[in-house]
Amino acid sequence: MPPLTPRFPRAAQARLLRLARGFPIVVLTGPRQAGKTTLARSAFPPHSYVSLEELDTRAAAVADPRGFVAQWRDGVVIDEVQHAPQLLSYLQGAADASTDMGRYVLTGSQNLLLASQVSQSLAGRAAYLELLPLSYAEAPRALAALGLDELLATGLYPALHDRPIAPAEWHASYLATYVERDVRQISRVGDLLAFQRFMRLMAARCGQLLNLNAVANDLGVAQTTARDWLAVLEASYIVFRLPPYHGNFGKRLVKTPKLYFHDVGLAAHLLGLNDARSMNSSPMRGALFENLLITEYLKHCRNAGLNHGLYFWRDNIGNEVDLLIERAGVLWPVEFKSGATLQREWLAPLHRWAMHAAAARRGEAMLISAAPGNLVVEGVMTAHWRDAVRMLGPAEG
Repeated sequence: MPPLTPRFPRAAQARLLRLARGFPIVVLTGPRQAGKTTLARSAFPPHSYVSLEELDTRAAAVADPRGFVAQWRDGVVIDEVQHAPQLLSYLQGAADASTDMGRYVLTGSQNLLLASQVSQSLAGRAAYLELLPLSYAEAPRALAALGLDELLATGLYPALHDRPIAPAEWHASYLATYVERDVRQISRVGDLLAFQRFMRLMAARCGQLLNLNAVANDLGVAQTTARDWLAVLEASYIVFRLPPYHGNFGKRLVKTPKLYFHDVGLAAHLLGLNDARSMNSSPMRGALFENLLITEYLKHCRNAGLNHGLYFWRDNIGNEVDLLIERAGVLWPVEFKSGATLQREWLAPLHRWAMHAAAARRGEAMLISAAPGNLVVEGVMTAHWRDAVRMLGPAEG
């Protein structure tokens, strides 16, 4: 099979190749359609390629795992490896018997299954890398043509920027495939319609403190069921939780995490926001804008392998900063506003945080919005969101 030439070069490729020089096995995970297969094949063009999505290939791997592994002596990309978990112990033996690094590149879209199996079977032999949907910096030309509302409604899955397809149609197909295949494989969800309602409720809580009791009550299910379903969404890279920062700034702090989607367009689709017009008038616009920018920094950290802490800060009377970035013990506060006209009251959360965090090592405060220009206002750096996706994190750890 000829190597792929991706339209959007991925920032994670440099780290992937670096890991392959030091480990015999590299595990590449992330949500479906994030570009894992394209990245693996383009980064390792000499490797053979097999997909365990294909039933005959999967059957051969299950029937004779030792023989299946042994035939790939010159390197192989094994796609969707969670379909044949018994391969992992045989890959362990093959890795131990060879000094070749980067021989086996495994991909999978189920974090929970792969994480437990890799830790048991491939400990010390496998490196682990998560690939999320496109970052803005990976497709600047394609994304620069979109207005903010259109980008929020579209999201950043590569397919939506690589071919002419309506976002609503693509997202509907994606969710149907996800529910029918991934959800059934990860968990025994009996009521798929209730699970889909659960996903919509999660989207409605994007950027909010996560209250699973309220969600369970709204759905009429047990709290344990809601917790299990949340674990499914996290394991398949649909949502993630942003933890609160627990530094003692003199007031009792909220300890509940906030919920975000790995792709803002998927959250928008679940909310019925499928175009720029509906997005512009939606009360969820601000929360989705916040989601977009937080995931941009998360992608930056994942792609570069940065070990920065990402948090939010909120005290018990509602004072809040949307994002705290911890780098080398220094806390960098960031606030997000989707409006296009700079308002001085937008600076208030950052000023309040500065008073509470007076004893902490504080980095420069930043306000990111849709207002034009990059200025320093009352000690706060303000940046337009398109510039901020390049400014938010450093190029190195």
